[in-house]
Amino acid sequence: MKQLLKIFVPVIVVALLMMLLATTMNRSEGYAGSNTLTIYNWGDYIDPSLITKFEKETGIKVIYQTFDSNEAMMTKIEQGGTTFDIAVPSDYAISKMKEENLLIPLDHSKLPNEKYLDPRFMDLSFDDDNKYSMPYFWGTLGIIYNKEMFPDKNFDTWNALFDPELKNQILLIDGAREVMGLGLNSLGYSLNDTNKAHLQAARDKLETMTPNVKAIVGDEIKLLMADNEAGVAVTFSGEAAEMLSENEDLEYVIPKDGSNLWFDNMVIPKTAKNIDGAHKFINFMLKPENAAINAEYVGYATPNEKAVKLLPKEISSDERFYPDMDELNNLEVYDNLGKRMLSYYNELFLEFKMYRK
Repeated sequence: MKQLLKIFVPVIVVALLMMLLATTMNRSEGYAGSNTLTIYNWGDYIDPSLITKFEKETGIKVIYQTFDSNEAMMTKIEQGGTTFDIAVPSDYAISKMKEENLLIPLDHSKLPNEKYLDPRFMDLSFDDDNKYSMPYFWGTLGIIYNKEMFPDKNFDTWNALFDPELKNQILLIDGAREVMGLGLNSLGYSLNDTNKAHLQAARDKLETMTPNVKAIVGDEIKLLMADNEAGVAVTFSGEAAEMLSENEDLEYVIPKDGSNLWFDNMVIPKTAKNIDGAHKFINFMLKPENAAINAEYVGYATPNEKAVKLLPKEISSDERFYPDMDELNNLEVYDNLGKRMLSYYNELFLEFKMYRK
């Protein structure tokens, strides 16, 4: 009996220690309880003071983690190894997450501050009736250029990028939907077009732009444009706002032949453990005062109608980042094209990138 005890007691002690360690790790990894909320968001996409304010108001401890792509975020949530109570995917990703049953429907009775949201940004194609998501930020895809380098050029259409005078001057964002989309728009087609003949025509036209393309990159666009290393770039409005603050010679325009209107929305993933806390956080971020603070810090456009009125006039009246209704009507949200068609877009985009070499 003593021999048995000598064997089993250490085993039991080790097992208990492992359970304690697992519990501790789960908490740090985001296995939230009622007093903890794990948020999964893009990098530098919230004013840190708001997290502190939320914690003080609610007594809920926030664990904040970041991702750098919708695909990485969806993969981690799908795997289910880490509990996330809030995530901030983009429009097309929300559509995919709905299809794959990765989201929990919102309880709108717990979100009274949604009344402050601009009706133009509600009930959109990727989430009818906002059953699963609440708008966080929105923006556009456009062209940023150096006015000093090109004082006599007008970049208000995508076709301006095909001018031979722009040889080795253009930075393109490294995204199939964005680049194929501008090719489609330049031909008068929708950026959600699934007609393969139209897509081939867009790819062929893009190939004629290759002498002008200096590089196809990601975050490097900000530094290269701010430092005058390139004269023109295709980028998102929020990134453009940051570049404009760094270099007064830059200008941002939304092409009049059409472009992308994008949204990043707050959702509650299936992994959530603190669903009540998640609703409290969403409602907190929808409070006009908080939404305005966040918009001023991040630099992206807020969908909160009342928050816009709280922003400094030089921000809220800037039609480059808060375009009027006529301009918005000419923009499109990316549709979820399905895996097969998205693969075709990626294939054509890869061909374009390889053609440059």
